[in-house]
Amino acid sequence: MSSPTAAQTTPVHSTARTRIKICGLTREQDVDAAVASGADAVGFVLYPASPRAVTPERAAQLARRLPPFVTPVLLFVNAHATDVIAACAAVPGATAQFHGDETPEDCLRSSDGGRIPFLRAARIPLGEGAARFDLVKYAHDHSHARAILLDAHVEGYGGGGKAFNWSLLPTNVDCHLVLSGGLTPANVTDGIRQVRPRCRALAVDVSSGVEATGPDGLLLKGIKDAGKIDRFIAAVRAADAAPVPYL
Repeated sequence: MSSPTAAQTTPVHSTARTRIKICGLTREQDVDAAVASGADAVGFVLYPASPRAVTPERAAQLARRLPPFVTPVLLFVNAHATDVIAACAAVPGATAQFHGDETPEDCLRSSDGGRIPFLRAARIPLGEGAARFDLVKYAHDHSHARAILLDAHVEGYGGGGKAFNWSLLPTNVDCHLVLSGGLTPANVTDGIRQVRPRCRALAVDVSSGVEATGPDGLLLKGIKDAGKIDRFIAAVRAADAAPVPYL
């Protein structure tokens, strides 16, 4: 076997720009903070069981604050297709995010035959189990999705602020990926460096990692910290400017 070439062993600078979504927004000031910091998308959780849930009417109200070219994303978990289509109609330009047990057929039905752009979440097992998740097949099965969102598989729906082992993902995923699950200003740079070379293009999605902390030291779910949003986005931009390692 021939030895690796210099191009294969020497990191190169990427011209990619990582897109950023701030999710789980419930307040006007947090929407404004995400936009001011440079977020590309903001997410509203339309899953009633979530502590970050908002109604479709509230999501539409908050989304009206968005300037052009910032995308509203509506997160659903096992919702009826008619409810998904109605909610997306109330939020112009919305992308749907399916985060439950939806089949590829369910996603197409709920996106009105693909008319509504959508993301499909993949629940990646924690620990060594990540290596057994067939992400290539999952992406193929959900080929109508704009991207596959990677989240940690924990009890319930959503990543629970947990990060899975990024290094165990396959290196040949021919689709756009959105890295989520346990991201913070402290670890997002490493996550981007590890995952970006494995896919066609990469975005990141953060929720609990930019939430405010209460007097008891616990996160205030659904309440964002503008300073953490700033630091998260700065860390993403630092990753974009750094050399990309060869896998």
